[in-house]
Amino acid sequence: MLDTALLFVFPFAMAFAAATDLLTMKIPNLLSLGLGAAFLVVAPIAGLTWTEILSHAAAGSSMLVVGVVLFSLGWVGGGDAKLLAVASLWLGFEPLLGFLACVAVFGGALALALLAYRSVPAGAFPLPGWAARLHAKGEGMPYGIAIAAGALAIYPSTSWYAALAG
Repeated sequence: MLDTALLFVFPFAMAFAAATDLLTMKIPNLLSLGLGAAFLVVAPIAGLTWTEILSHAAAGSSMLVVGVVLFSLGWVGGGDAKLLAVASLWLGFEPLLGFLACVAVFGGALALALLAYRSVPAGAFPLPGWAARLHAKGEGMPYGIAIAAGALAIYPSTSWYAALAG
């Protein structure tokens, strides 16, 4: 029963990150830190060895470096960089390329959806504050949605998922 509950820690956190980014254009530091801490608790329960845990940590660390570079270039926000790193921590190296490919595809789809949304005249329909912000042409894109979608698409195919679901 505990394994089944632990199976949903990562997906719930990813969904929460996506929703938070959509509504506020921010991903709380506490979410990334909490998900990182949860990994350290859940990994041994799922049967990961110390070598596997260190490998996952290396995947997360390398993606943190990539995220910092992307942030410094102004391509992603700081929360996106941290979410990319903590998602990579959970997923590890094995599915990393597939994860990044999914993030790119979902990011492209999100960009096209936002362009279409922003092309509709603003006065055509009433908008809540978060939707009006997304509609503004100069605003950024909540890329945490693409990161979370990529992570959720890859998660069921990981050995991590198999260990907890099995």
